[in-house]
Amino acid sequence: MSAVDTPSAPEGRQHEQVDTVVVRFCGDSGDGMQLAGTQFTNVSAAFGNDVSTLPDFPAEIRAPAGTIAGVSGFQICFSSQDIFTPGDEVDTLVAMNPAALKSNVADLKRGGTLIVNEDAFEKSNLVKAGYDKSPLDDGDALAGFRVHRVPMTRLTRDSVEGLGLSQREADRCKNFFALGLVYWLYDRDPKPTEDWVNAKFGSKPAIAEANMRALKGGSNYGFSTESFTVHYEVPPAKLAPGKYRKITGNEALAMGMAAAARQSNLDLVYSGYPITPASDILHELAKFKHFGITTFQAEDEISAMSAAVGAAFGGTMSVTASSGPGICLKGEAMGLGVITELPMVIIDVQRGGPSTGLPTKTEQSDLMLVMFGRNGESPLPIVAPATPGDCFWMMQEALRISVEFMTPVVILSDGYIANGAEPWMIPRIDELTPIHVDHPDSANTENGFQPYLRDERLVRPWVRPGTPGLEHRVGGLEKADVTGNVEYSPDNHQHMSDTRLRKVQGIASFIPEQEVNGPKSGDLLVISWGGTFGSVRTAVQQCQEAGKSVAHTHLRYMNPFPKNLESIIRNYKQVLIPELNLGQLAFIIRSRFLVDAISLNKIQGKPFKVSEVISKINDVLAN
Repeated sequence: MSAVDTPSAPEGRQHEQVDTVVVRFCGDSGDGMQLAGTQFTNVSAAFGNDVSTLPDFPAEIRAPAGTIAGVSGFQICFSSQDIFTPGDEVDTLVAMNPAALKSNVADLKRGGTLIVNEDAFEKSNLVKAGYDKSPLDDGDALAGFRVHRVPMTRLTRDSVEGLGLSQREADRCKNFFALGLVYWLYDRDPKPTEDWVNAKFGSKPAIAEANMRALKGGSNYGFSTESFTVHYEVPPAKLAPGKYRKITGNEALAMGMAAAARQSNLDLVYSGYPITPASDILHELAKFKHFGITTFQAEDEISAMSAAVGAAFGGTMSVTASSGPGICLKGEAMGLGVITELPMVIIDVQRGGPSTGLPTKTEQSDLMLVMFGRNGESPLPIVAPATPGDCFWMMQEALRISVEFMTPVVILSDGYIANGAEPWMIPRIDELTPIHVDHPDSANTENGFQPYLRDERLVRPWVRPGTPGLEHRVGGLEKADVTGNVEYSPDNHQHMSDTRLRKVQGIASFIPEQEVNGPKSGDLLVISWGGTFGSVRTAVQQCQEAGKSVAHTHLRYMNPFPKNLESIIRNYKQVLIPELNLGQLAFIIRSRFLVDAISLNKIQGKPFKVSEVISKINDVLAN
């Protein structure tokens, strides 16, 4: 029977409906696992499921093939219900080689489905993965799972036979064979993937046909083999009415910039230097040149930050982005933005550190860096999106704050948010908050233009260079208030330092008050920020359903804090702060509000599991 024939289904197969499923594709970094996961996400989102994803990349550009260091993975949770995380335990694990199996099988739940490419379990690959013998031949090693040994390499080659492909080209279609098999297992319509293949490889018909045959071959294998005794269905989710698309955090940041530029009627300049996991922001934003967007890849991080200061001085929206090591390099020019009081946004997509650290893994360890990591007293507003879709809104909020208060603003994203995806309701134009920009064209006093004359919010005017009669100097030396002239006097430096701080603190009156999910007072308040939102919200809701006195508040404004945060905190007997660091927000909350906050810390390059947060909540309440 050809792999593209339509076979007859075995008798006695069960059809089971489930609410939520977690699938993980894993294999060598050249096996196309990110593509398979992305396509499965697109298909599930198009079907109407709520989805949440967790891509996992190797740190090396090209680690040795077949080694654990080179394993790439993509996890997706899709559901008929509202979900906030990519899931704790994996229901179905697809492992393309021994290294992928060894590094991922611990996350497969008891009784879960394990699909392995048995063709890859030959001696050299077993040695690279550190196996003494094949786990497929060990009766005890995989006894807790439903194991399906699929000869994917051979079946894929059979599927594409006759197309004139080399063996290497044929083997690159294995990911589509695996994808087709999992599509069949979970009753997914492959039409969006078929459309993508035709669009992507339209100029290479043999490659397009090969991928289509492999996809169909995988589906046919699942349909015809007797080893798969259960076939699953996950109904669509009951999402709010609207038009949705799948979006990642980095995509949402780019779209947020384009929307803000249109809302403000200003051009936007983005300057950046490639660094994982922030590089995709530049790639996405380059697609929006027709929206008045200029993208500039600088020669290094220092140049990128300096260019951002220059763009702000020129009167345009100005944004730059990096990750932790690059933010360190940007520090001096960020201070220049502080003292010149020019509007710009610095995006920090956090990753594991220190130094190069874990460049492809998530972490929340830059809060102290962006809060205090510059010379002198250089306060900056800081915001932190909660989800990939929230990046769109917080990008606009950061740009609004920057231009309305004439200050650099930091956005703290992280690798989990940046690369993860979720369904995002495309907003209407009237749902976007206008960004008001005033470039004066006349003097602000009878004696001429005074560049540091402030309004009631302590904000100085933003003048385009070259505006007749409004010439003024800027630079890194301390300024005299009102005139902007260089002045070193002790009293003036004290005054200007105090003024810049009070301006940032005053932003608290122009941001939303903090909200609480759960009882307004009680035994325990759990405070989260950034990419921990999903796991913490889910954990707290499960504890609330169990009758526990626990509430959740998630911070999106990190500096200044919302005005009512202290009063919220004091309504609870205890405070727990889960963070993917060693307790940075907890340190700030303790010092700011003199509250004995309890920390839950994890720095493993992975997000919290819901079970980890629940366990800590139970421990705190018990003690």
